[in-house]
Amino acid sequence: MPLYPLTFEPIYKEKVWGGQTLQILGRELPGQTIGESWELADLGNTSASGGGGGDARSVIAQGSLAGKTLSEVIAQFGEKLLGRLPLTPEGQFPLLVKFLDARENLSVQVHPSEAYAQSHPEAHLKSEAWYIVAAEPEGCIYKGVKPGITTNQFRQAIEAGTVVDLMNRIPVRAGDCHYLPSGTCHALGAGVLAAEVQTPSDTTFRVYDWGRTDRELHIEQAMACIDFGAVSNEEYEKRSHVAGIFTTVSRLVQCEHFIIERIRMSEGYEQEIPYDQPAVWMVLQGGGQIVQPNGPTTSFAKGQTLLIPAAMSEASVKLEADTAWLEVTFPQTANTQLA
Repeated sequence: MPLYPLTFEPIYKEKVWGGQTLQILGRELPGQTIGESWELADLGNTSASGGGGGDARSVIAQGSLAGKTLSEVIAQFGEKLLGRLPLTPEGQFPLLVKFLDARENLSVQVHPSEAYAQSHPEAHLKSEAWYIVAAEPEGCIYKGVKPGITTNQFRQAIEAGTVVDLMNRIPVRAGDCHYLPSGTCHALGAGVLAAEVQTPSDTTFRVYDWGRTDRELHIEQAMACIDFGAVSNEEYEKRSHVAGIFTTVSRLVQCEHFIIERIRMSEGYEQEIPYDQPAVWMVLQGGGQIVQPNGPTTSFAKGQTLLIPAAMSEASVKLEADTAWLEVTFPQTANTQLA
């Protein structure tokens, strides 16, 4: 059975802060407060002590493998799907990919620090990046605690409900990208639609929830994890651009866990897919086909997320419109890229 690019059934999660903005990606939503769409998930180890979204495993949406879970296909195809990419120690795909729709502010939260995770086996590291797909004029994120703030000052702010006054508020617009390593206190502001690429954990500790009283806070766990040092992610967020007549590749984030690039290609352009390792595409606009001479043709469109297998014979992408997507690859296996 020849492998082909895999698309998945979205896993929608209603959230008190969610809305309907995912409709701009061509989605028909199953509820009024959809906060998250898990696009690619192989998650079975969420900590019961945190405020995460629970375990989930993506199901393939199309082709001869439709109905199988990602973990089942990994077990079936192994290196043909993954190449040299290692799984997590739990045997899971090493990414969780989502869209987030913040109609209202997300809770101020933190994910386990390395020291906390080492001493609490039920907690799992979660480093993530947010690519801003759309934002209202006042859209912002909160990223890290301001320099010089002490733990005592932060505790007093929790009691007073003034936590965000001690955080770095960063205005955002479409096309911005921010890296948030584990231990960074953060929140997604109201009016922002983001694509999230993260390590496969959903252990989340809420420290402040904007006056909402119906959800648990995890103040002691959060205080044990928050990095009170200055936020300095420049080494991970160095942008670079490679432009040709028909293509542009913009590197947005490179960390030890993943590389995120924004790819633009012109309508009618065709190019070979040169990988021998897996890649994830999150399609932001346009669409086209991935063609294999000895395998099925896969159509893709705005709003879809694809897992490109490592082993596809002579595959090429053909664009039916001006098209842009986020491309996620892995530093430990990266060798060739679209250019």
